[in-house]
Amino acid sequence: MEGDIGMKKIVVAVDESEESMHALSWCLGNLSSRKATDATAADTSRTSLVLLYVKPPPPLHSSYDAAGYMFSKNDVVAAMEKYGNDMINSVMQRAEAVYRNFNVSANVNIERVVGSGDPKNVICNTVEKLRADTLVMGSHGYGFFKRALLGSVSDYCAKHVECPVVIVKHPDHK
Repeated sequence: MEGDIGMKKIVVAVDESEESMHALSWCLGNLSSRKATDATAADTSRTSLVLLYVKPPPPLHSSYDAAGYMFSKNDVVAAMEKYGNDMINSVMQRAEAVYRNFNVSANVNIERVVGSGDPKNVICNTVEKLRADTLVMGSHGYGFFKRALLGSVSDYCAKHVECPVVIVKHPDHK
């Protein structure tokens, strides 16, 4: 896809939050409104919309539970993998439901990418690897203190990726 003339690649970071689904809706709304107002451009250019989900890395754990009883590491790992896969499927299904609500041009190709690790690093690395034209992210609307303690993935990405970053605020956040 790197060699496609007129191909725009937009990465939308999605997760379990309403904020990320709102950011996806915003992105799709702007794509479809551009299509409706400029039909000739929509006919000649294609857009690749990449839905990027980052699952947390597997936690380090002991083969003993809190009470000191031995348990099977394989059972725990299998249960955690199943939960992770269920979460990925749930988020992607929600994103597809948001996508279906929009009348988006056939020139929009949807891709699904799943990464694992620290979200800010995975998002930045994926955006650079895919050579994205734009990164779209939701904002959780944390205040100064919470953002200082927890960090802000969107702030980090805005400072570290080379492409433009659109941070979409949820309307309930003031």
